[in-house]
Amino acid sequence: MAMTLSTTAPISKVDLEVDGAVAFVTLSHPGRLNAITVAMWQSIGEVFTQLAEQDHLRCVVLRGDGGNFAAGADISEFPHQRADKAGVINYHTRILAPALAAVARCPHPVVAQIEGVCVGGGLELASQCDLRIAGRSARFGVPINRLGFPMAPDEMRGLLALVGRAVTLEILLEGRVFGADEAMAKGLLTRIMPDDEVAADVLRCARRLEHGAPQAARINKKTVALLSAAPDPLSEAALNTLFDYAETSDHREGVEAFLAGRPPVFTGD
Repeated sequence: MAMTLSTTAPISKVDLEVDGAVAFVTLSHPGRLNAITVAMWQSIGEVFTQLAEQDHLRCVVLRGDGGNFAAGADISEFPHQRADKAGVINYHTRILAPALAAVARCPHPVVAQIEGVCVGGGLELASQCDLRIAGRSARFGVPINRLGFPMAPDEMRGLLALVGRAVTLEILLEGRVFGADEAMAKGLLTRIMPDDEVAADVLRCARRLEHGAPQAARINKKTVALLSAAPDPLSEAALNTLFDYAETSDHREGVEAFLAGRPPVFTGD
C-alpha cells in the first residue's frame, strides 16, 4: 500500500510516497516549474536523511510534478534570503549544500526522472543522483551568469564529478539552455526516452533495482565514492573569498533585472 506524506505547505512542497521497496520523492511548486524554495530545499534534506535510514528500501525516484523536473532555486526569495553576503553564504552553505549532500549520501540507488525543465538547482540535484532518465523534450542548463553570480563550490561538486572540468565550464560560462541529445552527449544522462515513456521506463528501472541485491548496490555506491577523487573541503577563508561577489553591483543587477523581467546590464563591478 502506498502512503503519501506532504513535508511542507501545499503551495510549494516535497511529497514522499513509499510503495513497497521503492520511494518516490516529488518536487511540486505549481505555476513555477517546480522552482525550489528554501522550505523545499530543507525538506529534500530531511526526506533523504529519513530514507537513508530505511533499510527495506531498494530504490529512490526523484521527480518533479506537472511535467517538469525543476527550474532551479526560487529566485523570488533571493531579495530576502540572499540580501547580503552573510545571507548568500547561509543560503548556499546551510540550505542548498545540505540538501544536495543528503541526496549524494543516500545509500539506496537514486534515479532522477527528468521531464521538461531541469536547470540551475534542478540540474545540481539531478547530478547527485545515480541514474538520470530524461524525456526527449527535456531542457538542461545553468544560466546563472545572467543573474550575475557563479555556482557555489558545494553545488559544483556534483556537476564537476559527473561531467568533468571542460563540460562544467562550458555549461557555466556559456549559460545556454540545451536539449536532451546534447545533455546525453555531454555525459549528463543515462538515457533518453520518448516523453510519454519516461515514467514507465523509470518504473521499470526501479523494479530492476528493487529485485537486485541491496547490499551489493550499496557497496557499489560506496566503492565508487571511495575510488573517486574528491577535493578537500575549502577553508573558511577561501570560501569567504569565493562569496565576495555577493556585494557586487553585477550581482544586484542580475537578480533585480530577472525579477523585473528586463535584460540585465552588467558593468563588471
